[in-house]
Amino acid sequence: MIASIAPRALSVFERNVFVYRRQWLMIATGFFEPLFFLLGIGFGVGGVIGTLPYNGVEVPYAAFVAPALLASAAMNGAIFDSTFNVFYKLKYARVYDAILATPVSVGDLAVGELLWSNLRGVIYAVAFLFVMFTFGLVASPLALLTPFAVMFIGFAFGAAGFALTTHLRSWKDFDFIFIILTPLFLFSATFYPVEIYPGALRYVVELSPLTRGTHLIRSLCFGDLNLLMLADIGFLALIGVLGYRHAVSRLGKLLLK
Repeated sequence: MIASIAPRALSVFERNVFVYRRQWLMIATGFFEPLFFLLGIGFGVGGVIGTLPYNGVEVPYAAFVAPALLASAAMNGAIFDSTFNVFYKLKYARVYDAILATPVSVGDLAVGELLWSNLRGVIYAVAFLFVMFTFGLVASPLALLTPFAVMFIGFAFGAAGFALTTHLRSWKDFDFIFIILTPLFLFSATFYPVEIYPGALRYVVELSPLTRGTHLIRSLCFGDLNLLMLADIGFLALIGVLGYRHAVSRLGKLLLK
């Protein structure tokens, strides 16, 4: 069940493009949440905190928080599309049953959906990166590479969300997704350095995929190239591959009975 023919996966992606071209406002609304957090916490709370130590230098609190909000925007864009929208198409609209009646395979279907969810995450990230440049929160031209780094965040969370969605039974089960996402957002070095966590708790936080995504984006925004970034990419790619494989396996059991 591997996506063997790229055009078939791209046809699934293209379908999503056509569906959402008249629903662009639905996508645009996802951009405002990180913007409000930046204005309310980055500048609001940041006005009280002032600066924060990062790599031995003092940086404005808003500049420290902004890359993490960009990473979380990519996470939200990818995972909300691969959960809510996928669940509706899988359980109610029966879109996937119709698609699989064509030469498209389960693997092609999963790849097409992940391409779309990843694009949504990239759109949020690029829009927020423009805001960061506008407010002067970017310290290095390497920040221009963040859209490429965001693809790994989108792949990891999109695939994980897709895999999780195949186990959901009703809309009520989506409460579990928020139970997972809220701690990830709050405790992934989003608003303060990971070093503040004591003992073993710090290592738990370090294993958060959003922590790794935040570190990757923050390193680029501050021009701090380091070997740990390769570990970030590898960890996110591993989650994405595992999520994709599980999603394909589950879809095969659900749709090819």
